[in-house]
Amino acid sequence: MDPRDTAVLLPPPSGNHVVDGFFDCAEESAHYAFSVQLLLTQYATVVPWQTEGVAELGSGDARAIAHVVRAVPGLTVHGTDISATSVERARQTIAGLGVEDRYDVELGDFFAWAGSAAGSQVSTVIANPPYIPAPDGDILMPELWGGWYGNDLVLRLLKAGFDHLLVALPSYSDPAATLAVAGELGYQVANFLAMGLEFGAYSREPKVAEHIARLTAEGHGWAGDDSYVVAVALLTRSPQVQRDRSTELLRALQLPA
Repeated sequence: MDPRDTAVLLPPPSGNHVVDGFFDCAEESAHYAFSVQLLLTQYATVVPWQTEGVAELGSGDARAIAHVVRAVPGLTVHGTDISATSVERARQTIAGLGVEDRYDVELGDFFAWAGSAAGSQVSTVIANPPYIPAPDGDILMPELWGGWYGNDLVLRLLKAGFDHLLVALPSYSDPAATLAVAGELGYQVANFLAMGLEFGAYSREPKVAEHIARLTAEGHGWAGDDSYVVAVALLTRSPQVQRDRSTELLRALQLPA
């Protein structure tokens, strides 16, 4: 399959807000979906998704990844989400696209699943985890809180022991610290796709915006007056990858390398 022949055709942009109780940013979802599809297909000799499938941390409504599964023959995904409402919506999305045989979502704690016998059979995880940085989770949509620096879940995922991670890394959530930990754990950045985004309702919330401004002033990330950058990166411990693109990734996120 030519990775340029993408079937990631999401509904028209609906803005950056809540739709039927779900956070919605069509531009970010499309970027995430296309990036996952491209990186998986381009690095199919490095990432064993064709034989093992992949795991997903936080499936949400499954709209983005269900389109990827439909577009990539042979791709199977096992998703986990802690929200019963999200799991119900995800299953509806998956059924609507006719990919139930290759994409399932269960209710539960991803990290508990990762420590199970089933979790030990998979070496690849995809994730667009919550990454809003704030002093605490008392924000407009607590489900989007990523901790003080915004990278709590990514750091936890790095330490979970998987060999290949396809993750979204925003410029204002201390990506340099995240990549430093990744390097200490033996990961290299095989490649990435970066995209500029405007602040949405949740990053514009005064409490959050002030915290982002403080973090970036202290050197823990980058943000413009009303914008930031998100990159979807393939972090891998495969010895087949001879070049680490961490420096290029940091520059793409507007940070000094």
